[in-house]
Amino acid sequence: MWSDVVDLRDFYESDLGLVARRMIGREIRRLWPDLRGQSVLGLGFATPYLRALQKDAERVVAVMPAGSGVLAWPPGERSLVCLAEEDELPLPDRSVDRVLMVHALESTEHARSTLREVWRVLADGGKLLVITPNRRGIWAQLDRTPFGQGRPYTQGQLHRLLRDTMFTPEGTGTALFVPPFRSRFVLRSAMAWENLGQRWFPTLAGVVMVQASKQIYGGSRVEVGVKARRYLPVPGGFR
Repeated sequence: MWSDVVDLRDFYESDLGLVARRMIGREIRRLWPDLRGQSVLGLGFATPYLRALQKDAERVVAVMPAGSGVLAWPPGERSLVCLAEEDELPLPDRSVDRVLMVHALESTEHARSTLREVWRVLADGGKLLVITPNRRGIWAQLDRTPFGQGRPYTQGQLHRLLRDTMFTPEGTGTALFVPPFRSRFVLRSAMAWENLGQRWFPTLAGVVMVQASKQIYGGSRVEVGVKARRYLPVPGGFR
């Protein structure tokens, strides 16, 4: 089940959401240190993390799934977002270099066909970064945040799913060791929680992250039914 886009927006505007954005964003930059000349697609509700990537990437756009709804982004500027089915992306084959999936894979009922659609739009040699709630982490056990919604994964489960859909896992990351509480003391000590967890308790992270590259040869075929495509652009443009 998809989280409503308004609930996602409100979470990321809260103090706890700002901490989550900072901790996860730090790991994204570690895995993607150089985006110069790259085109980046955010799939799901990735916009809280895309602004930091804009300064380096050549182009950054986003697709929000029809199941969650859509909000224009960036605020006050020409919109770079459109609404579409997650397994029917309104992009040409091999048209983007990087895909960032956040609040997407754990919510879709079509995980394999969605990943195959990502494979289609990725350029040869392109990279996919998937971020999902960690099945073993406390964030997935509490439904007070978006990371407590949908199906959580372990890194091993993500690796197997990516291999089955013609991706080669290459790197991993973890984030959100701070408990999902709104206590000011907890939030102020978020970096200490993060450093402690990264060093001593990596399996207890709130989210797991796997970077994978597009596999050109080999792999197993995933049968996907042919559907009529429906795209709903956000007023202001996705061009």
